[in-house]
Amino acid sequence: MLPLKLLLLYCRAGFEAECAAEISNRATEVGTAGYPVFTKDQGYVEYHLFGDALELMSQIKFRSLIYIRQWVACLPVCSELPTQDRITPLSELVQQLPQTAELVAETPDTTEGRELQGFVTKFASAFSQSLRKNGLMLSRKQASLWRLHLFALSGREMFLGVSPVKNSSSHPMGIQRLKFPSHAPSRSTLKLEEAWHWFIPKSAFDEALGGGLTAVDLGAAPGGWTWQLVQKGMFVTAVDNGPMSETLMETGQVTHLREDAFRFEPARPVHWMVCDVVEKPIQVTELMLDWAINGWAEQMVFNLKLPMKQRYKETLQCLDRLKDGLNEHSINFKLSARHLYHDREEITCYLDLRKD
Repeated sequence: MLPLKLLLLYCRAGFEAECAAEISNRATEVGTAGYPVFTKDQGYVEYHLFGDALELMSQIKFRSLIYIRQWVACLPVCSELPTQDRITPLSELVQQLPQTAELVAETPDTTEGRELQGFVTKFASAFSQSLRKNGLMLSRKQASLWRLHLFALSGREMFLGVSPVKNSSSHPMGIQRLKFPSHAPSRSTLKLEEAWHWFIPKSAFDEALGGGLTAVDLGAAPGGWTWQLVQKGMFVTAVDNGPMSETLMETGQVTHLREDAFRFEPARPVHWMVCDVVEKPIQVTELMLDWAINGWAEQMVFNLKLPMKQRYKETLQCLDRLKDGLNEHSINFKLSARHLYHDREEITCYLDLRKD
C-alpha cells in the first residue's frame, strides 16, 4: 500500500487557520513536514505531507488536539465523478486503503455541507452495500483498526480516507450531538454537558459527577451551567451579579451570591468549580491558577474567550501559563482543552487536581 500523503482535518467553519496552525505545530514536534491548504469558512483543512499520514496519526494522540474535530488519512480528492455511476470509481480507490468494517458519510459543517447530507447518507448506504458484496469491506461483526470515511464536497467531488478507530472521534463529522433540555435556563448548558462527555470517561462519571458533591459556578446567571450541576445532584454556589433562574432557585440546591467572580473566595474547598465568565482569556487563566494554588476545587471546567486574531497563539500562551504556574507550586494536575461543537469564539478547558 502506497503512503497516504493527505490528512483531512475537520473543524468549525472560520477556524481553519487555527486548525492548520495546530497540525503544523504538532507535526513539527514529531519531526514530520507538510503544508496546509484551506479556504476560510470551508470547515476543513487539507494537510499535505511529505511523509505518511497514517504514520503521523500514530505519533499524536487525537484527544490532545484542540481545534481538530476529526482527522482522516485520505487519497487525493475524487473530482468529476460520473453522476450515473459514482460507486465503480470509488470502489477502485477503496482498494488502496486499509480494510475497514464501517463507512461514515460526512460533509463540511457549513450551510452548503448540510444541504448535501441527505444525498450523501443515501449514497453511502448503497456504496457500503456494494463494498461488502464485492469483498471490499468487512462485515459489521468483524473488527477493524480503521474506519472508512466518505467526505463529500458535492455530488461529484469527494474524499475517501480512513481514521484509526482508537485514535479519532467516534462521532460523525467529529460532532457530539446533544439535545437541548427544555427546562434549562440557557443554551450555554450544552457547553458543560459536552465538556463532561469529552473530558470524562463514561466509566468515571459516577465518581466524578456523583450526587451530593459541592460546586461553585462563577459567572452563573441565568444558570445554564448551574442547571447541569443541579441535575447531577450537586449543591451549588452560583456567583453572579445578575439574576438566576427562579426554577433553579426553587430546587433548594443553589445558593446565589451577588458578587464579582474575580473577588469571590469560597469558605471551604469544593469538588467542582465551573466558569463561563466573559473576560480576557489571560485574566481567566490567572483566576483559575489562583483557585488551583489555593486548593479551592478538585476539578474545574472553564472557558477561555478568544480574541478575533491569533487565537491559536493565545490558546498556547494561556495553557502554558497555567502549566508553568502549577508546576512552580509542585501541583499535580491533568489539563486538557477542546474547541467543542457548542463553543464559538472560545475553547473549553478541564483541570483535574485530584490527588489520585
